[in-house]
Amino acid sequence: MTFEIDPVLTDALREEVVGLWTDVVNGGGAVGFVAPVVAGDVRPTAQAALAAVDGGTDRMIAGFEGGRLVALLFVAGNGHRLKEHWRTLKRVMVAPDRQRSGYGGAIMREATAVARTMGLDALQLTVRGGTGTEGFYARLGYREVGRVPGALRVAPGDDRDEIVMWLDLRDQQAPRAKQHGG
Repeated sequence: MTFEIDPVLTDALREEVVGLWTDVVNGGGAVGFVAPVVAGDVRPTAQAALAAVDGGTDRMIAGFEGGRLVALLFVAGNGHRLKEHWRTLKRVMVAPDRQRSGYGGAIMREATAVARTMGLDALQLTVRGGTGTEGFYARLGYREVGRVPGALRVAPGDDRDEIVMWLDLRDQQAPRAKQHGG
């Protein structure tokens, strides 16, 4: 897998983002929706995320394998001058057929490297409780710093905690992501 930071957002790439996002949700990923979804459900949210990249508010890290978009995340601005020293990672996605390949860890390490080049002190992300992904992020150095009980209603009677995780970039020097073949 190779990475592109803020790739040119062609119409084709925009549709690939929608397709990846749809596939990830339908594959069980917790990236803002609950399965099942179709591209039309995801497209407005994807368009808003891409508009923030177009506008320079957010950054996009895209992972490609053989020209195919297989991983993606957004480094989102906080919109407040007192928070300019850190960013939020959003919509961390790996194509369902590439999960457990090391691509998730690779794109997260790439995000850490990008954050360092931006001069950031920390990264934050949130996790939907009940998915078990907080363990994945903990292995990458993130620690749980907060939890909002029942903040996410994924279905009637199924409220999940929103788990806030934090990576202090001042405390460590993480290695840059390894490039995976493809």
